[in-house]
Amino acid sequence: MLLQGAGSLKAKALGLLVLLLFSGVFVMNASASHSWGNYHWARTANPFTLQIGDNVSSQWDAYLGTTSGDWSQSTVLDTNIVAGGTTTDVRKCRATSGRVEVCNAKYGNNGWLGVASIWANSDSHITKGTVKVNDTYFNTSKYNPSAWRNFVMCQEVGHTLGLDHQNENFNDFNLGTCMDYTSDPTGTAGTNGTLDNEHPNQHDYDELGIIYTHTDSFTTLLNRLFSVSARVSNRDIDTANPKEWGKEIRKDRKGRGAFYERDLGKSEKLFTFVVWAD
Repeated sequence: MLLQGAGSLKAKALGLLVLLLFSGVFVMNASASHSWGNYHWARTANPFTLQIGDNVSSQWDAYLGTTSGDWSQSTVLDTNIVAGGTTTDVRKCRATSGRVEVCNAKYGNNGWLGVASIWANSDSHITKGTVKVNDTYFNTSKYNPSAWRNFVMCQEVGHTLGLDHQNENFNDFNLGTCMDYTSDPTGTAGTNGTLDNEHPNQHDYDELGIIYTHTDSFTTLLNRLFSVSARVSNRDIDTANPKEWGKEIRKDRKGRGAFYERDLGKSEKLFTFVVWAD
């Protein structure tokens, strides 16, 4: 009887240990973060409004509109599409202080579909950002479908809000968010499960709530219409050029550079995320 009791106690203890281990895994997964470091826009209240400069062609306008509407469903922020500020050289898509400029052009067979860049100060406050989508690929039959355009536009703008990827394995099942790498944004090809990766999911909105849980005593947002005086330094940085990205910080699952950092001096850094063609 004593042996049986000891065995029973051991079995119960083992069961409790397994339960705790599984509980620990569940808690860690449930609280997983996909913020982009601690980078965020400084603002004095929530919800705040981020201006998005429309420098894209008519072929992209609807997708930019969808992306803006998607991210504006967040409880902490809205995005407002305004006239673009890079009309003198859309290809370079020069940044404007206090907002995000979005551009499209035929950037060449360089391997990338989209590039998102932010400038940030030493306090991790984003001061400006750019998004570029590469028509060299989007004009092909593979990437021309609306699902690919929605997926890349949504993800790149998401990066400028302070979000990282939720997953970086192209072969995993879709998580139902544009912040997840995929080989099939629609979830209909039979390769990545059945979820659609064209839009944000609730975890993205929850993460934005965490990123912007506090407020600041000042703002890095441009709360007025664009003017020439809003342009700031580093005009010569062409983020379409990989040589301008700086140091490679992280690779994707296929061994390609996914995240880059460049020290610009004077307590300012440039961070760049890249979405490569599949």
